Amino acid sequence: MNSASELGATLQRTRKNHGLTQEQLADLAGISERTLRSIERGAGNPSIEAVLSVADVLGLRIVVTE
Repeated sequence: MNSASELGATLQRTRKNHGLTQEQLADLAGISERTLRSIERGAGNPSIEAVLSVADVLGLRIVVTE
């Protein structure tokens, strides 16, 4: 993944594939719906903890490479 917008699109697509609303996913991840919307848009500056929490709920792994 090369950008926040690509990450957000992947998370959004995966959320929809799991049949979850933004409200449901935000609740499961322990973040606000506003924060989730921001992450999915690739906007703002969410904490890494928030992004990792969303990915964890969706069963995704975030990999950082050099």
